[in-house]
Amino acid sequence: MPIELPASWVVVLNVGGWLVLQLALAWAFTQMPVMWFRPVAPSAWENGGRFYERFVAIRRWKGLLPDGARWFAGGFGKGTLVSADPEYLQRFLRETRRGELCHWLAISGAPVFFLWNPWWGDVIIMIYALAANLPCILTQRYNRTRLFRLSGRVHRHAGRRGKTIL
Repeated sequence: MPIELPASWVVVLNVGGWLVLQLALAWAFTQMPVMWFRPVAPSAWENGGRFYERFVAIRRWKGLLPDGARWFAGGFGKGTLVSADPEYLQRFLRETRRGELCHWLAISGAPVFFLWNPWWGDVIIMIYALAANLPCILTQRYNRTRLFRLSGRVHRHAGRRGKTIL
């Protein structure tokens, strides 16, 4: 803890700092062109999303997470799939990457808070950073694995009908 502050200031900086950091990142990421975010193909260990279903019971809690993108103009809501249109699916895939990267960046901001927290405060900050962001990252990855699977089916179906997509 390089900076010594009264406990009340530490609390204000921690609570206010996280609020500002999370909202600023969410806003900044909604301002970036969606084409900057290339969806990464799911890893084999994700097993089409089954890993998340079996080991973290994601279907039970993912609907409880807020969708910060909807809080800002231009944000893309990822709460529900509203179309199987190939262009929409491609956009949704990119948006899952955008959301994932935003949450990874939020976690990476945690060391700034180490400047004014004692060692045990650093532990609390890291627990908060992970607890607030990892569920969102897992949800983005889970949705992306399912969207890749769906877009593959749509692509194969359209290919049989002579259409080119994705």
